[in-house]
Amino acid sequence: MSKEIVNRVAKSKLITIDLEDYYPTGNRIQLDIKGWLFQDLVLKEEGFRESLKTHNWKQYKDSHVALFCSTNAIIPTWAYMLIQTYLNETAKTVTIGTIETIETFLYTKIIDGLDLNYCNEKPVIIKGCSEKKVPEIAYVLLINKLQPIVKSIMYGEACSSVPLYKKKKN
Repeated sequence: MSKEIVNRVAKSKLITIDLEDYYPTGNRIQLDIKGWLFQDLVLKEEGFRESLKTHNWKQYKDSHVALFCSTNAIIPTWAYMLIQTYLNETAKTVTIGTIETIETFLYTKIIDGLDLNYCNEKPVIIKGCSEKKVPEIAYVLLINKLQPIVKSIMYGEACSSVPLYKKKKN
């Protein structure tokens, strides 16, 4: 006589959250502004403005752009602001920094906007191992949002998870 195999994970109240499911579409581009500087080092306003006017901004359509300068030039705040006035029409997101800065910015917005009430008083597992590059800070932000409302938090897969938090009984 064979026993029926029961999938206890499927029958449990365990909720799995996979941050990869929220991965924002769009290219990630680092835009080095050094080419718009005089001798790659000095920002001369007139030449800088002219370079921005003639630049092909359409190439950033629906992209997430990180502005940076690869030289030790001192870039005034207004220069980044001026670049933003051009990127505002094409790019999805603009930050100053690296691709990691973009990912952090995007996931901060995503997690802030998540309605996690369906996790209230339930055990939650945050899925690890993703194909897309989910920044580590996203996991920390998610814990911060989940901990006040859930029964427990684990990390990994249901078959091999690491317990992270369990609400204390009163």
